[in-house]
Amino acid sequence: MQPFTLFTARRALLISTVALVAGCAQQPASQTSKEPVHLMTSGGFTAAHKLLAPQFTAQTGIAVESAYGSSMGSSPTSIPNRLSQGEKADMVILARGALDDLAAKGLVKQGTQIDLVRSAVGVAVKKGAPIPDISSEDKLRQVLLNAKSIAYSASASGTYYETQMLKKLGIHDQVMPKSKKIVTERVGTIVARGEAEVGLQQVSELLPIEGISYAGTLPDSVQHYTLFSAGTASTSTNPQGLEQLLKFYTSPAAAKAIRDTGLEPIAKAR
Repeated sequence: MQPFTLFTARRALLISTVALVAGCAQQPASQTSKEPVHLMTSGGFTAAHKLLAPQFTAQTGIAVESAYGSSMGSSPTSIPNRLSQGEKADMVILARGALDDLAAKGLVKQGTQIDLVRSAVGVAVKKGAPIPDISSEDKLRQVLLNAKSIAYSASASGTYYETQMLKKLGIHDQVMPKSKKIVTERVGTIVARGEAEVGLQQVSELLPIEGISYAGTLPDSVQHYTLFSAGTASTSTNPQGLEQLLKFYTSPAAAKAIRDTGLEPIAKAR
Protein backbone atom coordinates (compact mmCIF):
# COMPACT_ATOMS: atom_id res chain seq x y z
CA MET A 1 0.00 0.00 0.00
CA GLN A 2 1.34 3.46 -0.87
CA PRO A 3 2.06 5.86 2.08
CA PHE A 4 -0.59 8.32 0.93
CA THR A 5 -3.22 5.57 0.77
CA LEU A 6 -2.29 4.28 4.24
CA PHE A 7 -2.56 7.79 5.69
CA THR A 8 -5.95 8.24 4.08
CA ALA A 9 -7.25 4.93 5.51
CA ARG A 10 -6.02 5.77 9.00
CA ARG A 11 -7.58 9.24 8.82
CA ALA A 12 -10.92 7.76 7.77
CA LEU A 13 -10.81 5.25 10.61
CA LEU A 14 -10.07 8.02 13.12
CA ILE A 15 -12.95 10.14 11.85
CA SER A 16 -15.42 7.24 12.05
CA THR A 17 -14.27 6.35 15.60
CA VAL A 18 -14.71 9.94 16.81
CA ALA A 19 -18.16 10.08 15.23
CA LEU A 20 -19.17 6.82 16.91
CA VAL A 21 -18.02 8.01 20.35
CA ALA A 22 -19.79 11.33 19.90
CA GLY A 23 -22.97 9.58 18.82
CA CYS A 24 -22.95 7.35 21.89
CA ALA A 25 -22.37 10.34 24.15
CA GLN A 26 -25.40 12.10 22.69
CA GLN A 27 -27.77 9.17 23.33
CA PRO A 28 -30.09 9.58 26.32
CA ALA A 29 -29.14 7.54 29.38
CA SER A 30 -32.49 5.74 29.21
CA GLN A 31 -31.46 4.18 25.87
CA THR A 32 -28.10 2.92 27.08
CA SER A 33 -28.85 1.96 30.69
CA LYS A 34 -30.66 -1.23 31.69
CA GLU A 35 -30.86 -0.71 35.43
CA PRO A 36 -32.70 -3.61 37.11
CA VAL A 37 -36.13 -3.04 38.63
CA HIS A 38 -36.27 -4.00 42.31
CA LEU A 39 -39.64 -5.53 43.13
CA MET A 40 -41.15 -6.78 46.39
CA THR A 41 -44.27 -8.93 46.20
CA SER A 42 -46.37 -10.81 48.69
CA GLY A 43 -47.46 -14.40 48.16
CA GLY A 44 -50.73 -13.64 46.39
CA PHE A 45 -48.97 -12.32 43.28
CA THR A 46 -45.77 -14.38 43.52
CA ALA A 47 -46.74 -17.18 41.12
CA ALA A 48 -47.89 -14.70 38.46
CA HIS A 49 -44.76 -12.61 38.93
CA LYS A 50 -42.48 -15.64 38.48
CA LEU A 51 -44.18 -16.39 35.16
CA LEU A 52 -44.23 -12.80 33.93
CA ALA A 53 -40.84 -11.43 35.00
CA PRO A 54 -38.78 -13.58 32.57
CA GLN A 55 -41.09 -12.54 29.71
CA PHE A 56 -40.60 -8.87 30.63
CA THR A 57 -36.83 -9.27 30.73
CA ALA A 58 -36.81 -11.07 27.38
CA GLN A 59 -38.78 -8.22 25.77
CA THR A 60 -36.99 -5.26 27.35
CA GLY A 61 -33.58 -6.49 28.45
CA ILE A 62 -34.35 -5.14 31.93
CA ALA A 63 -33.78 -7.57 34.79
CA VAL A 64 -36.18 -7.80 37.72
CA GLU A 65 -34.60 -8.36 41.13
CA SER A 66 -37.26 -9.87 43.40
CA ALA A 67 -37.86 -10.06 47.14
CA TYR A 68 -40.75 -11.93 48.73
CA GLY A 69 -42.67 -11.53 51.96
CA SER A 70 -46.11 -11.30 53.51
CA SER A 71 -48.37 -8.26 53.14
CA MET A 72 -48.53 -7.80 56.89
CA GLY A 73 -47.43 -9.34 60.15
CA SER A 74 -44.38 -9.24 62.39
CA SER A 75 -42.20 -11.70 60.46
CA PRO A 76 -38.72 -10.31 59.67
CA THR A 77 -39.37 -11.10 56.01
CA SER A 78 -42.73 -9.30 55.80
CA ILE A 79 -42.73 -6.50 53.27
CA PRO A 80 -43.58 -3.76 55.81
CA ASN A 81 -40.58 -4.85 57.92
CA ARG A 82 -38.28 -5.03 54.90
CA LEU A 83 -39.17 -1.48 53.87
CA SER A 84 -39.03 -0.14 57.43
CA GLN A 85 -35.48 -1.45 57.70
CA GLY A 86 -34.46 0.43 54.56
CA GLU A 87 -34.37 -2.44 52.07
CA LYS A 88 -34.36 -1.05 48.52
CA ALA A 89 -37.38 -1.42 46.25
CA ASP A 90 -38.84 0.27 43.19
CA MET A 91 -42.24 -1.45 43.06
CA VAL A 92 -44.23 -3.09 45.83
CA ILE A 93 -47.13 -5.50 45.17
CA LEU A 94 -49.28 -6.59 48.09
CA ALA A 95 -52.80 -6.54 49.52
CA ARG A 96 -54.38 -3.12 48.95
CA GLY A 97 -55.10 -2.42 52.59
CA ALA A 98 -51.50 -3.14 53.57
CA LEU A 99 -50.23 -1.06 50.63
CA ASP A 100 -52.33 1.91 51.76
CA ASP A 101 -50.89 1.54 55.27
CA LEU A 102 -47.38 1.72 53.82
CA ALA A 103 -48.34 4.85 51.88
CA ALA A 104 -49.66 6.45 55.07
CA LYS A 105 -46.29 5.71 56.74
CA GLY A 106 -44.34 7.20 53.83
CA LEU A 107 -42.80 3.89 52.73
CA VAL A 108 -44.81 3.94 49.49
CA LYS A 109 -45.42 7.11 47.49
CA GLN A 110 -48.96 8.30 48.12
CA GLY A 111 -51.20 8.26 45.04
CA THR A 112 -49.18 5.63 43.13
CA GLN A 113 -51.37 2.66 44.18
CA ILE A 114 -52.87 0.69 41.26
CA ASP A 115 -55.11 -2.37 41.71
CA LEU A 116 -53.78 -5.27 39.62
CA VAL A 117 -55.73 -8.44 40.46
CA ARG A 118 -58.47 -9.91 42.64
CA SER A 119 -57.77 -13.06 44.62
CA ALA A 120 -60.14 -15.59 46.21
CA VAL A 121 -59.53 -17.85 49.21
CA GLY A 122 -59.29 -21.59 48.57
CA VAL A 123 -58.99 -24.85 50.51
CA ALA A 124 -56.51 -27.71 50.15
CA VAL A 125 -55.73 -31.08 51.73
CA LYS A 126 -52.75 -33.42 51.58
CA LYS A 127 -52.43 -35.28 48.29
CA GLY A 128 -54.05 -38.69 48.55
CA ALA A 129 -56.50 -37.65 51.26
CA PRO A 130 -60.23 -37.49 50.43
CA ILE A 131 -61.04 -34.14 48.82
CA PRO A 132 -63.66 -32.43 50.98
CA ASP A 133 -66.90 -31.04 49.58
CA ILE A 134 -66.96 -27.31 50.38
CA SER A 135 -69.56 -26.36 47.78
CA SER A 136 -71.95 -24.84 50.32
CA GLU A 137 -71.70 -22.98 53.59
CA ASP A 138 -73.11 -25.93 55.53
CA LYS A 139 -70.65 -28.38 53.97
CA LEU A 140 -67.70 -26.10 54.61
CA ARG A 141 -68.79 -25.69 58.21
CA GLN A 142 -68.85 -29.45 58.68
CA VAL A 143 -65.45 -29.90 57.05
CA LEU A 144 -63.89 -27.42 59.46
CA LEU A 145 -65.63 -28.94 62.48
CA ASN A 146 -64.48 -32.45 61.50
CA ALA A 147 -60.87 -31.49 60.73
CA LYS A 148 -58.32 -32.39 63.37
CA SER A 149 -56.06 -29.46 62.44
CA ILE A 150 -56.31 -26.41 60.18
CA ALA A 151 -53.57 -24.14 58.81
CA TYR A 152 -54.19 -20.56 57.70
CA SER A 153 -51.95 -17.74 56.54
CA ALA A 154 -50.53 -14.81 58.47
CA SER A 155 -51.58 -12.46 55.69
CA ALA A 156 -54.86 -11.06 54.32
CA SER A 157 -56.74 -14.35 53.94
CA GLY A 158 -55.70 -15.45 57.41
CA THR A 159 -56.85 -12.23 59.01
CA TYR A 160 -60.25 -12.73 57.41
CA TYR A 161 -60.36 -16.37 58.58
CA GLU A 162 -59.69 -15.65 62.23
CA THR A 163 -61.63 -12.40 62.59
CA GLN A 164 -64.67 -12.82 60.32
CA MET A 165 -65.15 -16.12 58.49
CA LEU A 166 -65.41 -18.46 61.47
CA LYS A 167 -67.79 -16.05 63.15
CA LYS A 168 -69.98 -15.98 60.04
CA LEU A 169 -70.09 -19.77 60.17
CA GLY A 170 -70.85 -19.72 63.89
CA ILE A 171 -67.94 -22.02 64.76
CA HIS A 172 -65.21 -19.64 65.92
CA ASP A 173 -64.86 -21.03 69.44
CA GLN A 174 -64.85 -24.67 68.28
CA VAL A 175 -62.40 -24.25 65.40
CA MET A 176 -59.84 -21.59 66.45
CA PRO A 177 -58.18 -23.80 69.12
CA LYS A 178 -57.18 -26.33 66.43
CA SER A 179 -56.17 -23.67 63.88
CA LYS A 180 -52.55 -22.65 63.37
CA LYS A 181 -51.37 -19.40 61.81
CA ILE A 182 -48.46 -20.02 59.40
CA VAL A 183 -45.97 -17.16 59.46
CA THR A 184 -42.86 -18.09 57.47
CA GLU A 185 -44.09 -20.74 55.00
CA ARG A 186 -46.91 -21.33 52.55
CA VAL A 187 -49.97 -23.00 54.06
CA GLY A 188 -49.86 -25.64 51.32
CA THR A 189 -46.37 -26.67 52.36
CA ILE A 190 -47.59 -27.36 55.89
CA VAL A 191 -50.50 -29.40 54.54
CA ALA A 192 -48.23 -31.33 52.17
CA ARG A 193 -46.05 -32.36 55.11
CA GLY A 194 -49.10 -33.62 56.97
CA GLU A 195 -48.78 -31.02 59.73
CA ALA A 196 -52.34 -29.80 59.11
CA GLU A 197 -55.31 -31.71 57.74
CA VAL A 198 -56.90 -28.72 56.00
CA GLY A 199 -55.34 -25.49 54.73
CA LEU A 200 -56.88 -22.17 53.72
CA GLN A 201 -55.05 -19.49 51.74
CA GLN A 202 -55.24 -17.41 48.57
CA VAL A 203 -55.84 -19.72 45.60
CA SER A 204 -52.75 -18.36 43.83
CA GLU A 205 -50.62 -19.42 46.81
CA LEU A 206 -52.05 -22.93 47.00
CA LEU A 207 -51.92 -23.96 43.34
CA PRO A 208 -48.10 -24.01 42.94
CA ILE A 209 -47.55 -26.30 45.94
CA GLU A 210 -46.77 -29.94 45.21
CA GLY A 211 -48.10 -32.64 47.50
CA ILE A 212 -51.56 -31.17 48.02
CA SER A 213 -54.99 -31.51 46.41
CA TYR A 214 -56.91 -28.33 45.74
CA ALA A 215 -60.54 -28.60 46.93
CA GLY A 216 -61.82 -25.33 45.44
CA THR A 217 -62.76 -21.84 46.57
CA LEU A 218 -64.87 -20.92 49.56
CA PRO A 219 -68.63 -20.70 48.91
CA ASP A 220 -69.81 -17.30 47.72
CA SER A 221 -71.65 -16.60 50.99
CA VAL A 222 -68.39 -16.62 52.94
CA GLN A 223 -65.87 -15.85 50.20
CA HIS A 224 -63.48 -12.97 50.73
CA TYR A 225 -61.71 -11.33 47.81
CA THR A 226 -58.44 -9.52 48.29
CA LEU A 227 -57.17 -6.86 45.92
CA PHE A 228 -53.46 -7.05 45.22
CA SER A 229 -52.10 -3.71 44.14
CA ALA A 230 -48.84 -2.13 43.01
CA GLY A 231 -47.26 1.00 44.40
CA THR A 232 -44.01 2.91 44.02
CA ALA A 233 -41.65 2.50 46.98
CA SER A 234 -40.29 5.72 48.46
CA THR A 235 -36.78 4.35 47.86
CA SER A 236 -37.34 3.89 44.12
CA THR A 237 -34.50 5.08 41.88
CA ASN A 238 -35.67 3.59 38.59
CA PRO A 239 -38.95 5.25 37.55
CA GLN A 240 -38.50 4.42 33.86
CA GLY A 241 -37.95 0.71 34.47
CA LEU A 242 -40.76 0.62 37.01
CA GLU A 243 -43.20 2.18 34.55
CA GLN A 244 -42.24 -0.33 31.85
CA LEU A 245 -42.74 -3.24 34.25
CA LEU A 246 -46.12 -1.90 35.38
CA LYS A 247 -47.19 -1.39 31.77
CA PHE A 248 -46.32 -5.02 31.01
CA TYR A 249 -48.08 -6.42 34.09
CA THR A 250 -51.29 -4.57 33.19
CA SER A 251 -51.18 -5.53 29.51
CA PRO A 252 -53.57 -7.98 27.79
CA ALA A 253 -50.54 -10.18 27.09
CA ALA A 254 -50.03 -10.71 30.84
CA ALA A 255 -53.68 -11.51 31.59
CA LYS A 256 -53.52 -15.20 30.63
CA ALA A 257 -50.57 -15.95 32.90
CA ILE A 258 -52.31 -14.13 35.71
CA ARG A 259 -55.49 -16.20 35.26
CA ASP A 260 -53.48 -19.41 35.07
CA THR A 261 -52.20 -18.76 38.60
CA GLY A 262 -55.70 -18.42 40.05
CA LEU A 263 -56.00 -14.63 39.97
CA GLU A 264 -58.46 -12.35 38.21
CA PRO A 265 -56.87 -9.42 36.30
CA ILE A 266 -58.66 -6.14 36.98
CA ALA A 267 -56.12 -3.48 36.00
CA LYS A 268 -56.72 -1.31 32.96
CA ALA A 269 -53.96 -1.44 30.36
CA ARG A 270 -51.57 1.48 30.74
